[in-house]
Amino acid sequence: MAKIRLALIAGGTSDEREVSLRGAAGVEQALDPDKYEVVRYDPATDLAKIAADAAHIDVAFLLLHGVHGEDGTIQGFLDLLGIPYQGAGVLGSALAMDKHLAKTMYKLHGLPVAPWVMVEAGDLADTRRIVTEVGLPCVVKPVRQGSSIGMSIVREKEQLPAALRLALRHDNEVMVEAYIKGRELTAGVLGNAELTALPLIEIIPDARYEFFDYEAKYQPGASKEICPAPVSDEVRQKAQAYAMEAHRSLQLRGYSRTDMILAGDELYLLETNTIPGMTPTSLLPQAAAEAGIPFAALLDRLVALALEKPARLAG
Repeated sequence: MAKIRLALIAGGTSDEREVSLRGAAGVEQALDPDKYEVVRYDPATDLAKIAADAAHIDVAFLLLHGVHGEDGTIQGFLDLLGIPYQGAGVLGSALAMDKHLAKTMYKLHGLPVAPWVMVEAGDLADTRRIVTEVGLPCVVKPVRQGSSIGMSIVREKEQLPAALRLALRHDNEVMVEAYIKGRELTAGVLGNAELTALPLIEIIPDARYEFFDYEAKYQPGASKEICPAPVSDEVRQKAQAYAMEAHRSLQLRGYSRTDMILAGDELYLLETNTIPGMTPTSLLPQAAAEAGIPFAALLDRLVALALEKPARLAG
């Protein structure tokens, strides 16, 4: 049987470039050389080469994070070239990448979220509205960034201007949402028309981290990840149902991972990742392994989903 000619696309120009390259190294190592002929491309330098090679590419595997990777731009480029790829298309990628639009879609579909307001650079002179609407403490984050880049927890109103300026260095719009203290859970989903929810993971950052920030995510040993998460069956089922509904509400395909906070018995959705980390020890592969899907088999499944004809979205 002929090998699948797979374009492994990683790197890019976002703040998460190094995370992307590390993930691609793990994927390339795990892809079965008897099944795949793998060629690496970096959108920072290789867009013309991807276009030139398009007729010889069977499928693309995207390991891009952040702007121009998860926001629908590279997806639109591949659509124009007729190259299938794993994961969300242009619309789903753009919706999920914009935290404001994603939370708006969650609310429209009856999913629970913390109150939030949007802030632009012109709002820095008067922060009273923000404190009035969402209260303190609050979470300040760029609206279109991943890996907690530019994010802060503000506990005193005097800290708010500096937190807003930090976030505005990474985006021209900032989300400020009410801080909800609780346990951080994440729930993965696999599938196109038919969805499967993966086991939950609880994320516990080391005590020296105030939240699951960039270093806590990627520094070895900085966080404890428990899979399956030690929660009641009721919470597990609700979180998995929420993750699948989030996937549907954002018009996603292939896979996703939705992060949420458990406060008491209540869950609040934070965001949905359309290209989750994909090293063997990343969160979604951990959950898949717990479900009996080894890393190489997970990659095979994602490629198979990418090659499925998108007759309809899950719903």
